[in-house]
Amino acid sequence: MTVAALPVLNERLGILLRILSTLAFATMGVCIKALGDVVPLGQVVFFRSIFALMPLVGFLWWCGDWPRGLVTRHRVGHVVRCLLGATAMFTSFATIRLLPLAEATMLSYLAPVMLALLGWAYLGERLTTRRVASIALGLSGGAVFCLPAFASVGALSDGAALGLGLGLVTAALTAGALVQVRKLTLAGEGAGAIAFWFAVTSALGGLGTLPMGWVWPGPATGGLLICTGLAGGIAHILMTLSFRHAGAVALAPFEYISVIWAVAFGFLFFAEVPSGTFLAAGTLILAGAYVALPSKTR
Repeated sequence: MTVAALPVLNERLGILLRILSTLAFATMGVCIKALGDVVPLGQVVFFRSIFALMPLVGFLWWCGDWPRGLVTRHRVGHVVRCLLGATAMFTSFATIRLLPLAEATMLSYLAPVMLALLGWAYLGERLTTRRVASIALGLSGGAVFCLPAFASVGALSDGAALGLGLGLVTAALTAGALVQVRKLTLAGEGAGAIAFWFAVTSALGGLGTLPMGWVWPGPATGGLLICTGLAGGIAHILMTLSFRHAGAVALAPFEYISVIWAVAFGFLFFAEVPSGTFLAAGTLILAGAYVALPSKTR
C-alpha cells in the first residue's frame, strides 16, 4: 500500500487535536515572550526541549510504549524531521527577537500554505476547492491583521532584514517538518517516538551553545523556562496525533487559530487590547476554519 492510499482514520478528531495543539503552542509562546532577551537563545531552546521530555515520557508510559515505543524502523525519516524541526525552532525564536510580533506572526502564516502544497505534491493528498478557499481565507485574515504593522515600518535595518529572512526560512522548515511528521505517522511510527526524538535532538542543539555563554536563571525565569518545555512537549504530542487522523491539507487551515489564542493571551497577560483590525481578521480566520470543517461537523 502506498502512502497516499492509506486511509484517514478520523478527520474530525485530527482537527480537534490540532486546535488543542495550537493552544498549547500559544501557551509556550507566552512563556517565551515573558522571558524576553534575558536568556540566550540556545539556552531557551535547551530548556524548551529537555523539559518537553517529561510529558513525552509520561505519554509513552501511559500508552504502554516505554521504552519500546522509541524503537523505529525509519531512522532516516526521523533524522530529516528532527533536523528540520530543530533548525526551525532556532530560527523561529530568533525571528521573534528580531521583528515585532505582528511581523513575525505574518511570516509564520506562510507555513500552513506551504504545508498544504507540500502535502499535495509529496503525499498525494487532495487539494480540493473547499480547502484552497479555507487556506485563502486564513491567509487573508493574517494579512488584514499584520499588514498595517508592515506599512508602519520604514527602511529596514540590518536586524529587521535578517528577521524577515529567518521568518521565511522558518515557514519553509516548519512546513517540511510537518510533512515529514505526516509521512512517519502514515508509515506506522508512534506519536510519542516522533516527538521524543525531536525533543532530544533540539536539546542537544541547544546544549551545543553552552560555550557561547548561558545565564543562571532566577526562580521566575526558571519557572518560565520549565513551563515553556512542558507546554511544548504537550503541544507536540497533540500535533503528532492529529496527523495520524487527518491529512496535512485538511489540518493546514487550523494553524490560523493560533492567532486567536495569541491575542487572547496577549490581553490577559500583557494588557494588549485587540483592535478593530483584529476583529476583521479574526472573522476571516474563523471563516477559513469553518470552511475547512468536514461536512458532518457543520
